Amino acid sequence: MSAYIALADGRVVEGRSRAPGTDRGELVFTTAYTGYEESLTDPSYAEQVLTFSYPLIGNYGVRSERFESDAVTPRVAIAREFTDDVADWLASEGVPAVDAVDTRELVTAIREQGAMRCGVAAGPDATPEQAREQLDQCVEMSDHVDIGAQVSVDEPQVYEGSGPRVALLDCGAKQSIVDSLTARGAEVHVMPYDSTPAAVAEREPDLVFVSNGPGDPANFEAAGEVVDEFAGETPIAGICLGQQVVARSLGGATEKMEFGHRGLNQPVRDLETDRVIMTTQNHGYSVADPGDLAVTQVNVNDGTAEGLAGVDIDVLTRQYHPEANPGPHDSLDFFDDVLDLADCRTPAVVSD
Repeated sequence: MSAYIALADGRVVEGRSRAPGTDRGELVFTTAYTGYEESLTDPSYAEQVLTFSYPLIGNYGVRSERFESDAVTPRVAIAREFTDDVADWLASEGVPAVDAVDTRELVTAIREQGAMRCGVAAGPDATPEQAREQLDQCVEMSDHVDIGAQVSVDEPQVYEGSGPRVALLDCGAKQSIVDSLTARGAEVHVMPYDSTPAAVAEREPDLVFVSNGPGDPANFEAAGEVVDEFAGETPIAGICLGQQVVARSLGGATEKMEFGHRGLNQPVRDLETDRVIMTTQNHGYSVADPGDLAVTQVNVNDGTAEGLAGVDIDVLTRQYHPEANPGPHDSLDFFDDVLDLADCRTPAVVSD
């Protein structure tokens, strides 16, 4: 069965349909060669079309215990070759899948022109015109103003623990973040992305944690209001989108990257120790101005901010994913550091 990918630059790329359907999104790529189950269930890929640069996806099957959420979140998946296990999984989830594509061509287009809108049509009756129709309906990532509602919990969820109480604002949180906190004894209250400061205060948190998530951090205003209210009173942490939200709330600014950072091999340098670690990343926006915070870590390749800290107000954030599964695990001590902050402070009281 045929498949067609209509790109915003006017090209239409032909491939093979492995799971039928039509859809659209921002075309991005990941360099990860393992962890395809984690990538395909990462909520940060909402409203995107995920291209794998590694040529064979599915060589160790599909196991639900590796999932980061309960659904496949990219709108479409593309690879040079999908195994039957992955293709059948994507079909069962209703997610179009395309392979037999020269993914080098797609990756090169993204590297040279930036992440771009695209439309996809796959299946026995697919046509290039259908793919172009999907492209015409595709909007920019910053225009997905309600994207948080797609990936967040509707009601608070509590994971019991005997340690510090963490209010985790779920802007699209990976399950591995919750697991990393609970493994250290934390009591984790997963809160909807649009929770009010008063709702968070009712949980009497020792730590406010803003999660990863998809899209433009400017569209997560409620999470920013929580940061504003608790900053200086309760320790605050953030990962990925969470770093961006925290920075914006504390006088900083963010910007759209040309093609983002996505993969398992992003080198990060700590400015205090001069140590370089390898990290997993998945984001299309970055912190352009840290505001009241200090940049503590930078990306070796392009110098973008990878870590921020506010010593006087107990703020610690990372742009990359310290909880990364299947790895690397160079930065797991981040969770120890933020929980140490929580042990040193008393919860804030926020009035209505």
